Amino acid sequence: MCVGCAISAAAGATGFRTWLQNHHVSWLTPRRMRALTLGAMCAAALVSTVGISGSTPPAPHAPAAAHHATAP
Repeated sequence: MCVGCAISAAAGATGFRTWLQNHHVSWLTPRRMRALTLGAMCAAALVSTVGISGSTPPAPHAPAAAHHATAP
């Protein structure tokens, strides 16, 4: 995982947490907020490491040239 992907994922999870906190939902207790924060950070880490691939796939190998020995 590249640093850019990790920072983007963490920022997204933090934004989600802030959005939840600013909506003042009644069921969101401090314990549930902590659990949601942990879940959002873990999900962001998994998506950025498993779901997004920043590397270029390798180029296909050309077939090897056949060398035939001819009898004199």
